[in-house]
Amino acid sequence: MSTVILLLLTGLGLGGLYFLIASGLSLIWGLMRVLNFAHGALFTIAAYVAWSATAPLQNANPLWAWIAGLVIAVVAGGLAALLLEVFLIRPLYARPIGQILVTVGVALAAVALIEGIYGSDPKQMVLPTWMSASTVIFGEPVPNTRLLLIAVALLVLGVLLFFLRRTRYGLIVRAGVENRAMVSALGINVERAFTLVFTIGGMAAGLAGFLSGTYFGYIDPARGTSMLIFAFIVVVIGGLGSVTGSAVAAAVVAIVQQFLNFYAAPGIGDFSVVILLAATLLLRPRSGEPA
Repeated sequence: MSTVILLLLTGLGLGGLYFLIASGLSLIWGLMRVLNFAHGALFTIAAYVAWSATAPLQNANPLWAWIAGLVIAVVAGGLAALLLEVFLIRPLYARPIGQILVTVGVALAAVALIEGIYGSDPKQMVLPTWMSASTVIFGEPVPNTRLLLIAVALLVLGVLLFFLRRTRYGLIVRAGVENRAMVSALGINVERAFTLVFTIGGMAAGLAGFLSGTYFGYIDPARGTSMLIFAFIVVVIGGLGSVTGSAVAAAVVAIVQQFLNFYAAPGIGDFSVVILLAATLLLRPRSGEPA
């Protein structure tokens, strides 16, 4: 029973990480119909910017270094997303193929740039004492980083739902998801909403990038790409455009992945996620539509 609890909480922690990156993808697609393949690059850039800025402080004061790194990663992710939308995505709104090619190019270039500056070796993160420890739950020690990811994911979910349901721009975003032409016809500046949503998505990606270093204990240039693959799977299963659906799908995908990797064989869990995606597309062909 204790092993089941450990796998469940570990899976929820990983699911929280999937949700943080998938939520931005879901928002961007829901309003803008942009498949942002550079989302993983935002994840990686933010993680490395935060690591570089806080590296001198990590050994002296790990807690303050971690807090500063978290803030820097969120800001860096949002700023990178803002620049990406304004200078590269905005001129291509009428050319979907161009958007895909540009975002794929940015993703490849960003990874190459990071490897050129920092090398391909992982960079270790020095975590605060509490995050390096475990909490005993039902007799099984659960790493505190997993509990932290669960808490942060729930907080972000709550903030996003509040934004979408209780704020003016949130209502514009929701209306734009349903009928973008109507929103434009009412004289609402949809372009500004596009930029805001893209920036929010980048901030979520930056947060996920930094917290991935907390979860795994290190950052590396390829992490954003591998996480992006699972994030796309989560978004499709949850329904493109549905933040709540992405949260549920992230938890399901990560828990299935953890249990099968442990009880079956390493790698089976990852393969099962692809099977789960295929089943979703077959049984719910319109899973790509906003839910």
